[in-house]
Amino acid sequence: MKKQSILYVLASLFLALTMVSCNDYLDVNKNEDAPDYVDAHLYLAGIEQEYFGLYWDIRALGPLTQMMGTSSYTSFATHYYSLASDAGGEMWRMVYWNQGMNLENMIKQSEQSESWHLAGIGYAMKAFSWDALTKYHGEVILKDAFVPNQLTHNYDYQEDVYTQVRQWADKAIEYLQKADATNYGNKISGNDWIYSGNIDKWIKFAYAVKARNLASLSNKRDFKEKYYAEFNEACEKAFSSGDDDAVLRILGGSADAAYSAYNNFWGPYRGNLSNVYWQHDYAVQLMTGTIPAYDEEGNKTLVEEPAHAAYPYELAGPDINIICDTTPAVGHFDPRPLIKLATENGNPIYDKDEGKVKPWSLDTYTNRDTLRSWTFLGSSFTSASGAVATAPMFWGRKEAATSAKDGIGRWLYRDDAPYIMMTYGELLFDRAEIEFKHGSKSKALEYFKQAVAADMAFTAKYITKGANVIVSNVAYHQGDKVDAATFNKIAAEYLAGPYVGGLTEGTLTLSHIMMQKFIHLFPWGAAEEWVDQRKYFYDIDYQGDYPSTGNGWDLTTVTMKPEAQKVFKGFYLAPANVQGRRGVYNKDNNGSPCFRVRPRYNSEYMWNKPNLEKLKPISGTADNYQCSIPWFAYPGDQPK
Repeated sequence: MKKQSILYVLASLFLALTMVSCNDYLDVNKNEDAPDYVDAHLYLAGIEQEYFGLYWDIRALGPLTQMMGTSSYTSFATHYYSLASDAGGEMWRMVYWNQGMNLENMIKQSEQSESWHLAGIGYAMKAFSWDALTKYHGEVILKDAFVPNQLTHNYDYQEDVYTQVRQWADKAIEYLQKADATNYGNKISGNDWIYSGNIDKWIKFAYAVKARNLASLSNKRDFKEKYYAEFNEACEKAFSSGDDDAVLRILGGSADAAYSAYNNFWGPYRGNLSNVYWQHDYAVQLMTGTIPAYDEEGNKTLVEEPAHAAYPYELAGPDINIICDTTPAVGHFDPRPLIKLATENGNPIYDKDEGKVKPWSLDTYTNRDTLRSWTFLGSSFTSASGAVATAPMFWGRKEAATSAKDGIGRWLYRDDAPYIMMTYGELLFDRAEIEFKHGSKSKALEYFKQAVAADMAFTAKYITKGANVIVSNVAYHQGDKVDAATFNKIAAEYLAGPYVGGLTEGTLTLSHIMMQKFIHLFPWGAAEEWVDQRKYFYDIDYQGDYPSTGNGWDLTTVTMKPEAQKVFKGFYLAPANVQGRRGVYNKDNNGSPCFRVRPRYNSEYMWNKPNLEKLKPISGTADNYQCSIPWFAYPGDQPK
């Protein structure tokens, strides 16, 4: 934090230089070395575009949640990471530096000029960013964050940060609903890459931030008395359809883009998912109905003649595989893996016997039986090799990504795909969970069915029709593997089938809600998925209010709940005593999984270490600080 004042000046200068013309720059500049005043609206686009940092930290969160395996951020996959590293620190950088004083200045100048709508947008973004920050890091610096000329900064505890987030959201709503006489012209609409200046949608966004913040407290014993009414009110005034989703548009452009960063971080052109990140076996098992059965010793059993060679183990029953199954019956096939996951060999029409790719055909693109037969493979935690074979890449090919072979990519893995921030479907899943635990089972069922339907619509929305391209006499398929019409047809069958439409108040479980939410959040919402997993303590078997050393884990093994008691069926941490896990966490964890990410090293551990050291119940300088459970997960108060 010591470098704060210098860094925010540089960031402000960058925004000013990149977002105004030379003449505009000369008009506002009173300083020979740097502009000392920037019109408030000129901050907006730059502040919004910094949300790409959320995707950067999915490199850490994907492996932590078992959405991804990785050979790069392996320390996060194994729940321990080096103290002297900025890995996983992009969110910290985003809030304190990249947005930082730029956002503070935008809000302050807008308030001074009574530009209430722009100030309201600023407060809404501030609430969103800080909500994400504290869920990721736990205790953060809030009150001292932007105090000038201060070299050390005290930390604020998470409970206080949570309260402040909702207060900022309320301030956003107040300003956005206020009469505003400012003649903005296109100053907001032309710089707003999320809602194009639609104030009504920004109001819904602020309410959605409140709902998301409160949903993470569902494990609190006093939730019904303290938060339930406020949560429901926020939900009623938040997103009303997928059209309200908070989505950050980008320019794209692939190789023709003026800057590489104009392309999505996950797109083929930037190549960030090409060689070191893969779909995790748990995510694949969940989405394909292939969670294996484990015997009393925790081992899987090979089947002599499996129905599918990619799934050679005996599968768990319908009480565990509650998303879908492997039968060909109508309504049992969930089409979302066709879009969200990669297929074996990256191309569904790769002929193993002939060793070549067949020409792409309309029948392959729309035929339900062909689509149903595709193979999905998952990786282990730190290797592309899974239980059966090597997992493919996210956009579906094993070869190194090139624009010639992959085009602009597919679904959310396209060069021009937007960054997803928060969705209508996510809030519906939150409502289903809250009603199931604290309200009405009938309402929970209603919200659950709406939520799964919303995810189907969300998934279909970003389908990009594919085509063939010939490279060195080999055919490669570019784009998604199924068209939207076919996807929607199969989705309607699934929604009417036994896994959604067939559920009743008596058969709906918390697992149905949370496991379907995992699929909706995959992989763009890994941060909120990690909130859910920690909130339910990773399904660790323990006594009392929360697990601890000797009560859920020891130095070598994490004890998981029996499947019947789990929220996330089939989920096992790396040191669990089942086949394919049985690893050991770093000795500094004392057997515990990770519950927070440390603050950014080059900020806090270089300049603010004494204040980190004061934190309780585990000191921020302790070897196992990453294992300190955040306040939101405790049923009661955080231990002192």
